[in-house]
Amino acid sequence: MEIANIIVKIIGFFVLAIGVVLIYDARRISEKRFSFEDRNTSTKMLKIIGFGISLIGTLVLILNMN
Repeated sequence: MEIANIIVKIIGFFVLAIGVVLIYDARRISEKRFSFEDRNTSTKMLKIIGFGISLIGTLVLILNMN
């Protein structure tokens, strides 16, 4: 049971890290992937998605605090 908790914590940290990187690199990602007109909208959407992913990772960590 202890191994399962450690694995879930590692997955939670990984998901949280992905969300944070997506928030901070949203402008750079949108410059590479989208056209000029869509850059501001795509940056906003990537930051919102990154925030949601960060919340999911944080919830996994909080619920696994046994």
